[in-house]
Amino acid sequence: MKINILDRLVMALVISALSVVGMSMPTDAQEEQKQQERGQRQQQQDQKQQEQKQQQQQERGQRKSEQDQKQQQHRVQQEEKQDQRQQQQLKQQEQQQERGQRKSEQEQKQQQHRVQQEEKQDQRQQQQQLKQQEQQQERGQRQSEQDQKQQQRRVQQDQKQQEQKQQQQQERVQRESEQDQKQQQQRVQQQQQQGERQQQQQQKQQEQQQERVQRKSEQDQKQQQQRVQQEQKQDQRQQQKQEQRLSQQQQKKLINQQQQRVEQYRQHLEQQERLAQQNIAELQRQKRMAQYRFQEQYLERLRQQRNHLRDDRFDYDRDPYFYTAPIYRYNRGGRYYQTNEYGAKMLRQAVNHGYEEGFRAGKADRDDRWRGNYKDSYAYRDANYGYSGYYIDRSDYNYYFREGFRRGYEDGYNSRYRYGRNSGGNYSMLDNVLSQILNFQALR
Repeated sequence: MKINILDRLVMALVISALSVVGMSMPTDAQEEQKQQERGQRQQQQDQKQQEQKQQQQQERGQRKSEQDQKQQQHRVQQEEKQDQRQQQQLKQQEQQQERGQRKSEQEQKQQQHRVQQEEKQDQRQQQQQLKQQEQQQERGQRQSEQDQKQQQRRVQQDQKQQEQKQQQQQERVQRESEQDQKQQQQRVQQQQQQGERQQQQQQKQQEQQQERVQRKSEQDQKQQQQRVQQEQKQDQRQQQKQEQRLSQQQQKKLINQQQQRVEQYRQHLEQQERLAQQNIAELQRQKRMAQYRFQEQYLERLRQQRNHLRDDRFDYDRDPYFYTAPIYRYNRGGRYYQTNEYGAKMLRQAVNHGYEEGFRAGKADRDDRWRGNYKDSYAYRDANYGYSGYYIDRSDYNYYFREGFRRGYEDGYNSRYRYGRNSGGNYSMLDNVLSQILNFQALR
């Protein structure tokens, strides 16, 4: 096919040359000859090219045949190699088994060798650690030296900065001082103006205070005069009432009652001592240490009171209580009772003693952070502190002691003075509250 294409190309060239010759219509014979020569040359060249192409095609055919032969030989060789590989695989399996045994033996040897190597490595690591420690120490020393140098440099820099700051501060201080002087001058002017105003106000206040002082002094003088007059009247009444003596039979009756009352009171104190010890143990169990200390003090006062009562030698014949007529009456529990000035004094003491002990008990519960309950206190249940056994019945004393105790407990627990006052560490009921509790009524 390639040869036919070349022939067609040659014929086309010849035709084109002839057409060119015909178109130009040369007149010279030389030009025709040249053209013929050129045509022959081209034909020769075309023939040579065709021959070369034919030779190339033949060479390619030979090469392909040789390659096919080689591929066949290569395939045969590969098949032979596969057979050999299969045989080798069988041999390798046998060798692997042998190798497995060898490996197990080698592994044992290697483990032993590893143990030895690990021991050697541990020794080496220890040596390296020692070397590292030494190196770290050296580094630490170097760093410390470097730090010292850096600190020195920093100190120098800080000094320079401080000097600069000091200069700046001095400049600021000068500026501020100038500003302060200006402000002080303004303030002085303002203070002078305010001082003049305050002086005027103080003068007015002093005049007002003087007027108030004069008014108070006049009122105090009037109140003192009224109190003196009332006290004089009360003293006159008491003298008149005390002059009225009781009969001998009434005196003997009172003395017998008093003796029985004292004996009963002594027995009662001994019984209360046991109950008090039980209550102290309960306080210790509850860890109420402030209440525990208060009750210990209360019991100590009761013991002193009991010892005084035991050693006392009371003279009934000379005591004015037993021949002084009643001058007051009071209501307790819906019933009226009569007493003289000595019995009234004992009832006042009952209320004041109750308030004092109640205040201390309430304060103790507040210090212990215990819930407030005045009835839980042993002093409230006992209600005998300050009672000597004379002049009034123990039930009356206990009642009014508890009335004072309840109010004192509220003040102590709430840290206030609503019902009483504190004078030098001594607690007592306010006069108006005391008169409301007792509510004495004069018989005449």
